[in-house]
Amino acid sequence: MYSEKVMDHFTNPRNVGEIEDASGVGTVGNAKCGDIMRIYLDIDENHIIKDCKFKTFGCGAAVATSSMATELVMGKTIEDALKVTNKAVMEALDGLPPAKVHCSLLAEEAIHAALWDYAQKNGIEIEGLEQPKSDIHEDEEEEEEY
Repeated sequence: MYSEKVMDHFTNPRNVGEIEDASGVGTVGNAKCGDIMRIYLDIDENHIIKDCKFKTFGCGAAVATSSMATELVMGKTIEDALKVTNKAVMEALDGLPPAKVHCSLLAEEAIHAALWDYAQKNGIEIEGLEQPKSDIHEDEEEEEEY
């Protein structure tokens, strides 16, 4: 069962769309379930995220986690945005069913991928940021059968 917040972010997603000439764009997917998430960041000269948009192809939980992730990073520094974890996304949505936890992992990885893109474009290193995976299913153990 989905929480009211998950349903609200699914039926009324925030920050849907693209940012032209985005400072950073991150795209990640999960080959196992078919979800694909793309996050766009507009970062100012003080390393503050001024705008964040998303486009997601996937289930309701993927849309909801994308929407919540954009809200969680907006207005934050790149260092604070890096600290937005899948757990923080899930908590902000009042939880996800166990079979949908991977959607929050997508949101975390999409943020990291967009920050990585920003760092690469600007020739900077963001402490604690590692090159993201394009498929979050990489390195994942076969946990459950569908």
